[in-house]
Amino acid sequence: MQDPGFWDDPEKSKPILQKRRALERQFESLERVRSDSEELETWNELLAEGEDEADAMEFLGRAKTNVEKLELQIMLSGEHDEASALVLVHSGAGGTESQDWAEMLLRMYLRWAERNDFQVELLDRQDGDDAGIKSATFAVRGSYAYGYLKAENGVHRLVRISPYDAAARRHTSFASIYVYPEIDDDVEIEIEDKDLRVDTFRASGAGGQHVNKTESAIRITHMPSGIVVSCQNERSQHKNRATAMKVLRTRLYDLEMRKRQEAQDKIEGEKMEIAWGSQIRSYVLHPYRMVKDHRTGAEVGDTDRVLDGDITPFIEAYLREAMTTSTASHA
Repeated sequence: MQDPGFWDDPEKSKPILQKRRALERQFESLERVRSDSEELETWNELLAEGEDEADAMEFLGRAKTNVEKLELQIMLSGEHDEASALVLVHSGAGGTESQDWAEMLLRMYLRWAERNDFQVELLDRQDGDDAGIKSATFAVRGSYAYGYLKAENGVHRLVRISPYDAAARRHTSFASIYVYPEIDDDVEIEIEDKDLRVDTFRASGAGGQHVNKTESAIRITHMPSGIVVSCQNERSQHKNRATAMKVLRTRLYDLEMRKRQEAQDKIEGEKMEIAWGSQIRSYVLHPYRMVKDHRTGAEVGDTDRVLDGDITPFIEAYLREAMTTSTASHA
């Protein structure tokens, strides 16, 4: 950071500053726990002398919170946990119902990012035929965005009385969430031009008259893998192509990492939990109101709060479950 010109390139300096802030937060948490452990001895002496237990319980509550915060930071120690995240939302079968549900999930994640001071860039949005969205891609940038959001990979299920059903019947809708670590530009992923099909089209949805009159939106198909990415958030076709290529590189990198993991699991004889495409959480709005995570058993009765972006209890429960499983498997 003391090097001349460090501050002249925000793109290069920003990740370093984010990492520094993350390390500072971990150090501060460690110091608080260390201080609490020293203070605990003092409280033991005071209680022995007849000090009010209420004050001691208040201290223990604060100390427990500090320990849990440090534990959570330790949980986020995976290879890419510190990275920013790319999130894809896809509506399931069911037309308008599922497309509306996909947009509700999109809003939920955008609100979560806002609550937690992450920066968000909406890269692509394909509107539904009548309401909602068919799909959306957005970046959540900031330290440990991927570490948190990887807990959301999978199928999310909604049960409610349909606002689109004149008979007011109960409907079940599905939408898929895919989360990838946003890889750095210095990670080498070989992509040959002959393997790409590039299509241009007019952007849809919000964006003003300009984006609807010019074919600035880009869709890139990687023929060998079948991966399709698109971007329409910029007016410049050149900028959209650059962003789409970055998304493609991220997804190809993730695909390669998963192939390597599967190969390693075969060698070790382990059975992987298939998270992709599995139903991980249900959001029930009728006949009762509750959100339940099927992997951890975590439940929240205030569905409005969850859909407004308060998904942290589910994320933390997932991370704790993953850490417990990992510890048990290495015991």
